[in-house]
Amino acid sequence: MIPQEIIRKKRDNQSLSLDEIHFFVNGLTNNSFSDQQIAAMSMAIFLNGMSESETVMLTNAMTHSGDILNWKDKIDNDLVCDKHSTGGVGDKVSLILAPVLAACGVYVPMISGRGLGHTGGTLDKFDSIPGYNTQPNIEKFYEVVKEVGCAIIGQTSNLAPADKKLYSIRDIVGTVESIPLITSSILSKKIAAGLDSLVLDVKIGNGSFNSSKDHGRKLATSLVKVAKRSGIKCSAVLTDMNQVLGRNVGHSLEVIESIEYLTNKKKNGRLEIITNELISVLLMMIKKIDKEKSIKEINKVIETGKAAEKFEHMVSLLGGTNNILSSFQDEISKAPYKEDIFPLVNGFVQNINTRDLGIILIELGGGRKQITDKIDFAVGFESVVAIGEKVDIARPLIRIHSRTKENIESFSNRIRECFKIAESDSSTPRTIYETIV
Repeated sequence: MIPQEIIRKKRDNQSLSLDEIHFFVNGLTNNSFSDQQIAAMSMAIFLNGMSESETVMLTNAMTHSGDILNWKDKIDNDLVCDKHSTGGVGDKVSLILAPVLAACGVYVPMISGRGLGHTGGTLDKFDSIPGYNTQPNIEKFYEVVKEVGCAIIGQTSNLAPADKKLYSIRDIVGTVESIPLITSSILSKKIAAGLDSLVLDVKIGNGSFNSSKDHGRKLATSLVKVAKRSGIKCSAVLTDMNQVLGRNVGHSLEVIESIEYLTNKKKNGRLEIITNELISVLLMMIKKIDKEKSIKEINKVIETGKAAEKFEHMVSLLGGTNNILSSFQDEISKAPYKEDIFPLVNGFVQNINTRDLGIILIELGGGRKQITDKIDFAVGFESVVAIGEKVDIARPLIRIHSRTKENIESFSNRIRECFKIAESDSSTPRTIYETIV
């Protein structure tokens, strides 16, 4: 077999055999497929799709392209779980969810990714914490999960390495939205992490990769079916991404919002609804308890400070400061310039172009245009208004954090254009649409 023949076959909308899929996946790690050929193959899959059987084979091959973690001799394997989001703007749920679950007595070995397209990555958010090691060795990962109950890291060099290569190329060639590629990318890492239970947060709306409920439902169904065929208990929750999740966007700013949430200082309503829903799905799945009891457990570990302590302990063991809860304002980098952006008219926020806000953040330096780009963790947006809120020329839509004054001047009008203001109040989008099991 040669790469161009397999590319041509998928280009012509034919199904790939198990051997052909294995040849492609091997090519991702042994360099028998060039970057250009990987890009071409990903585009062929994006345009023509894959059958469920092809997607299962691709996921399995990518899972077994490297190490598979085994928790059986270390902790109770039935309590090993995780969550994954398909990505959105301001989505910092993982930072809150993992320590809350750990405080509830389950284990979360979270293998996270970097930003894709206009969406921020959980791993990039943790990179904004000074000293935090997002790439520890496997032994350290085992140690932290066992001691704390959770650890959030990036892919190790030999955990689903085929996905790591494909993931980086998808981001820059416009094939992020492919359902089979998303499915195999997400699940290969999760299965390789040795999970027993998984909940998926599938975002719907203009700030996500699923602009329609129909597309989101198809992706959620694909993920749940392939996960179950791979031996993992799995459900997917379809949640809204027509506006920023929470109030802050940008890596350092999202870490700050997460710490304020965990320490009960400030909680955004939509963020709490979605976070609690995802956590409760896992607790119900693992502990066989009902929704009411799971919510009580969640509230208790936050109110007592146990979840916040888990976050601080995880940060400390992975190289960050040992008192992040009290020192974060000094530890986390800040942009030198801040400015409020006001609307030009009074009224109610009717619509937000959330994707464009994510694109503007990249242009500010808070995301990647190329694989090798370095992220400016300090830039971003604070106190972003929500759909349905009343605004006027004295109340800002958003506060921009920038490295330069020039960037603030350059992007002010574009930021205003992301917010559609109407004279009267309009209905707000639902926060949670449905659950697929």
